[in-house]
Amino acid sequence: MAISAKLVKELRDKTGAGMMDCKKALTATDGDIDKAVDWLREKGIAKAAKKQSRIAAEGLCQVLVDGNEALIFELNSETDFVAKNDNFQNLLEEVGTAILKSDATNLEEALAIEIDGKKLEDRLVEATAKIGEKISLRRVARVVKEDNDTFGAYSHMGGKIVSLSVVSDVEEDVARDVAMHVAAINPKYLNADEISDEVIEHEKEVLTKEALNEGKPEHIVEKMVKGRLNKYLKEICLVNQPFVKNPDLTVEKFVKDNKGSIKGFFRLEVGEGIEKREEDFASEVMGQVK
Repeated sequence: MAISAKLVKELRDKTGAGMMDCKKALTATDGDIDKAVDWLREKGIAKAAKKQSRIAAEGLCQVLVDGNEALIFELNSETDFVAKNDNFQNLLEEVGTAILKSDATNLEEALAIEIDGKKLEDRLVEATAKIGEKISLRRVARVVKEDNDTFGAYSHMGGKIVSLSVVSDVEEDVARDVAMHVAAINPKYLNADEISDEVIEHEKEVLTKEALNEGKPEHIVEKMVKGRLNKYLKEICLVNQPFVKNPDLTVEKFVKDNKGSIKGFFRLEVGEGIEKREEDFASEVMGQVK
């Protein structure tokens, strides 16, 4: 029988499962909603869908390079334990390879690509059912470089932090050293030109209040704020930071000494910006037993 979109939506609303899985369930059960729910439960899909509201702040990031294109992304799990198992590691490679070979440039496009006839979004629901924890793709960025540019890719702690640099007219080891610095120091901007007026004004306001609260006279506060602001801007801009492998040089000077210039960088750290559960391992295990 033909399965209507309305019926698919009704099952999706009821179970939280993906559209394709709902359609398969309804097709397999001749459009019977109750039987379709059971079908999804038997396949582990309904259970996996319920886990989607849970917090997945662990996992791994990965950076892949293929010619003039590179991919940097984050795949999350609920616990670090799962991120270390073979199923998750294999999924990380599968997802990364599939996205890199596609035309996807962001998260939304990546979730819509197909792997063996299934949308990646549905593939992650399947993985959630198999692994037993919420598995989610959180961040995706595709980077395209010019022929005279070099990618520098770096992974720290097995993928807890990954970084990518784009540097013109240098060998790969130079670009990789820049990526290593980015991973270690976490600059916010390439240079001061990237910083918005709003950010600068906000920092000025904070520094001014800070100086006044220190009891400094108003007539010298302005000079103090200017000096502290310049110091702050140097600290957050990649080109001005002391190079991690040789603090006597700035990162920009290191690259210039190698006849190159930095065009951009990317950095991902697992779980950054996610409010994580405050729960110890023993409590977690007991929670699984109940």
